[in-house]
Amino acid sequence: MASGVQVDDQVKDIINNMKVVKSDADANERIRLVILEIKDGYIKVENIYREKDLSGEDDIFKFFLSLLNKEKCRYLLYDCHFETKESSRKEELVFVMWAPETAPIKSKMQYASSKDSIKKVLTGIKHELQMNDLSDYGTRDQFAEKICKNVIKVEGHPVGH
Repeated sequence: MASGVQVDDQVKDIINNMKVVKSDADANERIRLVILEIKDGYIKVENIYREKDLSGEDDIFKFFLSLLNKEKCRYLLYDCHFETKESSRKEELVFVMWAPETAPIKSKMQYASSKDSIKKVLTGIKHELQMNDLSDYGTRDQFAEKICKNVIKVEGHPVGH
């Protein structure tokens, strides 16, 4: 079921920016997290967190979890950095639909029915998670298991601790 909600052009630009990180780009300007909301018939940017905005954060994964409001549905785009047993460092985009059980039913239905609109502009993004509660993927272990096999660190912090 389509909702008729459209994706704002700014969202499309940000997604393209996040998918293609240029090697000569300023690392501090790199977009790491984007919160998207449905407003006035469009999926719009609610907030953007760049590398420089997160420089004081000890754990970006925990910061990501702190953005999940128990009363509001949102879409999030997370540039997740992790390491695997094969010792390769990876940076991959994760799309999250956050629809907590405690959010209004109308909001949950709107986000669920609008997901196809945003997915059309998310081509090339490897990971998609639907979270309704922090028990879904709210621990580093669960999240790591969902995004890749043999993950040993997420955002520089060990998995399994």
